[in-house]
Amino acid sequence: MTDAAPHHSRKGLIIPFAIVAIVLVLWSGWWFYLTQQIERRMEAQIAELQQGGWTIEHAGISTTGWPMHARVTIKHLDVVAPSGHAIAAPEMIAQSNAYNPTRWVLAAPEGLIVTRAQKGKTAIRADGIRMSVHGLTQRWPNLALELEKPVFTALPDAEPFPLKQARLVQVYMRPHLIGSDTPTDDVDVLFRLVDGEGRPDGPVESFAQSGMLSAQIETVVEKASALRRGADAKGLLSAWTAAGGRFIDVKGQLQAGESKAFVSSDALSADDKGQLEGQVFVRAENPLPAIVGLASAQQGGALDRAAVARAAAATPQGGTEGASQDVELAVLFRGGRTYLGPFALAPAPQLF
Repeated sequence: MTDAAPHHSRKGLIIPFAIVAIVLVLWSGWWFYLTQQIERRMEAQIAELQQGGWTIEHAGISTTGWPMHARVTIKHLDVVAPSGHAIAAPEMIAQSNAYNPTRWVLAAPEGLIVTRAQKGKTAIRADGIRMSVHGLTQRWPNLALELEKPVFTALPDAEPFPLKQARLVQVYMRPHLIGSDTPTDDVDVLFRLVDGEGRPDGPVESFAQSGMLSAQIETVVEKASALRRGADAKGLLSAWTAAGGRFIDVKGQLQAGESKAFVSSDALSADDKGQLEGQVFVRAENPLPAIVGLASAQQGGALDRAAVARAAAATPQGGTEGASQDVELAVLFRGGRTYLGPFALAPAPQLF
């Protein structure tokens, strides 16, 4: 008589599957809770903005991405500020990891339409329009906006946009720190434009001498919390300016063809009409294109070309001698005008 074969328990096979099933159920519960919270907070934020005079319309919000992501898709989004500035997108997508919902990446795969209040609509198409936001638990989050090979097209009845296209446009924002880790009410901002091509007969094309314009400008925005008060009829910067907001520690570099200019300013602000005030120091090899470009890049008001010619003649490079030497200039924005020395060239730039 032979012994019966030993009976092996199947618990060893069932337990791992049971653990996986429990984890999957718990994770799914967390994912659905997270997406519901995201939708509720979005609805609350939209309602708050609408109470402040904003107009926000869309054709529906959907959340997908289970199990590892929370992906929010908004169709036909149209956001209009009280100032009349607006942004619209056929589709806006925001995505975050479900295990770290404090970092988000936004994309507009079908492009944007930007409205510049009284200036009309401009369509923006690009190989990529992306924005990342992280550190949402901080007083000010870290933000990065990137437009890869954007093309700017003014729509019918709109004023021409200064740029026709560019290879890259980037904007970065982060909290301004004192020392290594002490936050303030200020934010650091960096703007980069790579190989920008101006529209025909526009100020950018004039400054770049029909070539490409590249720029990098960095500054500290003081009293940034005033920006949270929202945009009034004059725009987002109006309340910030009224609260004493300024751009400080401004540094930048401009390059147009063979010409290069370095700019700096201790502080720039705006008057009650929204026109820039302050002094900008410029160091350039060939000052005349920089002078014309700075004066031509105004919004509203004609360039006084006779004043430009007199100012250029008064610089060390008014003629052709020493064309390769560096020249230092001081451009003053005061009383709604742009001055180079005693010469008033054009209206001061308009911030709002």
